[in-house]
Amino acid sequence: MIPDALMLFAAGFGTRMGALTKDRPKPLVQVAGRPLIDHALDHARGVISGPKVANLHYLPDQLEEHLAGTDVRCLREGPEILETGGGLRNALPLLGPGPVFTMNSDAVWAGPNPLQMLRDHWRDGMEALLLCIDPARAVGHSGTGDFLPGPPVTRGPGLIYTGAQILRTEGLMQISEPSFSLNLLWNDMLKRGTLHILPYDGEWCDVGRPEGIALAEDMLARHV
Repeated sequence: MIPDALMLFAAGFGTRMGALTKDRPKPLVQVAGRPLIDHALDHARGVISGPKVANLHYLPDQLEEHLAGTDVRCLREGPEILETGGGLRNALPLLGPGPVFTMNSDAVWAGPNPLQMLRDHWRDGMEALLLCIDPARAVGHSGTGDFLPGPPVTRGPGLIYTGAQILRTEGLMQISEPSFSLNLLWNDMLKRGTLHILPYDGEWCDVGRPEGIALAEDMLARHV
């Protein structure tokens, strides 16, 4: 089945952004004059025609107002935040069956469309296809990486997960916790050898801290 639904993760508190998120959710922090969530949605245009869902928790009214009039359906979480795994499972009635795209709303890509790349490389038999990047292409990221591409794919210092993927969701129903990370699902897929890695050949910036804004803007300027 060709995936055609998108989950946008937009519920986080954005505490690493400090004062910038005291009065607005992180997806509305601006980079190059536009909210982060709009940069993410740019990649969905022309690629995903099916349902698009954003999960909301922190200052949800602002995101609902911003997304009003778009084709993105907003889904509030409460009273507790559900994290990535619980949030995705909560959204499945809106997303429908089959594999889905998921995308973080606090990163910026420069180069090929990340969602189109994932769509082009998705194959039957995969349970997850994670878009990852070499640390040398990760702007302002100091980590050593998340996955070794293998085969088989394993966890370890190597490629950095960019926050975009295609994922089969059936395994979410086997997890009892209401709030959990998608890492739990990935762990099972790694054991089965059904989690795959796709290297991104553009540049990527994680805008999780205030200093990431200028870095992302410089990166985008290089790709104009």
